[in-house]
Amino acid sequence: MINAVIAAVGVMLILSLSRVHVVIALIVGALVGGLSGGLGIDATLKAFNSGLGGGATVALSYALLGAFAVAIAKSGLAHALADKALAMVDRQHATGGRQVKWLLIGLLWGVAIASQNILPIHIAFIPLLVPPLLYVLTKLQLDRRLIACVMTFGLITPYMFLPVGFGNIFLNEILLANVARSGVDISGINVTHAMGIPALGMLVGLAVAFISYRKKRVYDLARIEQVEQVAVTYNPLSLMVAGVAIAAAFIIQLLLDSMIIGALVGFLIFSVSGIVKWRETDDLFTEGMKMMAMIGFIMIAASGFAEVMKATGQVQTLVEASAAWIGHSQGVGALLMLLVGLLVTMGIGSSFSTVPILAAIFVPLCVQLGFSPIAIVCIVGTAGALGDAGSPASDSTLGPTSGLNIDGQHHHIWDTVVPTFLHYNLPLLAFGWVAAMVL
Repeated sequence: MINAVIAAVGVMLILSLSRVHVVIALIVGALVGGLSGGLGIDATLKAFNSGLGGGATVALSYALLGAFAVAIAKSGLAHALADKALAMVDRQHATGGRQVKWLLIGLLWGVAIASQNILPIHIAFIPLLVPPLLYVLTKLQLDRRLIACVMTFGLITPYMFLPVGFGNIFLNEILLANVARSGVDISGINVTHAMGIPALGMLVGLAVAFISYRKKRVYDLARIEQVEQVAVTYNPLSLMVAGVAIAAAFIIQLLLDSMIIGALVGFLIFSVSGIVKWRETDDLFTEGMKMMAMIGFIMIAASGFAEVMKATGQVQTLVEASAAWIGHSQGVGALLMLLVGLLVTMGIGSSFSTVPILAAIFVPLCVQLGFSPIAIVCIVGTAGALGDAGSPASDSTLGPTSGLNIDGQHHHIWDTVVPTFLHYNLPLLAFGWVAAMVL
């Protein structure tokens, strides 16, 4: 009988690739997984419902960030920057705006990386920064699939390689802690060294993405104009208030570790200052929440899906079954452990949640196969990170889609999930296996 996790993730991915809405795919996949795992319809629905609350915080955060993003658009701050970029494009018309193109790509890449360590706001920057720049990106005919790959690289690679910010949580508090808890001596292990080769795989994937999506792609400018105000009037006061609101939102988020309170304070600053009129507050708030509604519902459904997977108890069964297939081969063992990690993370949608599940079984198995401590850390860390890119339910793919699809011209599955899966999971799988063999 097929493992419930394989059945659930398989059904979810097939439906998603068939352009069935991701929320429906997650619900149907959860039902298939629960029933094939022996839970029965009542227990499956109970587990799914109990898991919904796990995604509610992030969903509400995104709804408020959407409202905050609309208020920023109203102030004209981002559009002032976009106007300057457009002026640069016009001046560089003869060269096709190449300098502006690379400047914008570099900006999004740098901010995505900084969002994991220097200013650990994770995906919160995307609804604020990307939509106003979309008009310029479209004028340059940049393929949005490349932008999705650039941002996803910045959201994943820093936490799996640099022990700072979210990387400190993933590498030290989760990865090393769980490997040590399973009985391996981690003293003297440089976690950056352990994850260096897999991180190089991510870099290779990014380089390939620049080749894959190098050609220009035409989008409908009129559709952007319908959802993004491209002719906003602004003045020094509105720009100053916008700067204060953004700074306040980020500072409060860092101090309180709450995107919800940060976005709310930012929105209130716009309201109190008069940049957003009181009588317009309700409409703007509703508009912003509608903009982020799809992402929020996917995150909520994904939490329910993950809870059903855990309730079946077959994540553990899958990991244990892989141990039986391995035998005594290090090469086969490393490959199977990485593949199981890919499958589990694609279903759960979170590398941070996957590592503790995998470490409990994989660490003793790695010891039995004779892997060195640093190779064990690499295998478990890479197995956990695999699937963060390319998962329909991961915030590392949902985040880029939320910014790139405001005009309905960027499909979550085919324009974010599939490109990031091909360009990051496949190199990460190959480089992770090589690292396990040589460390």
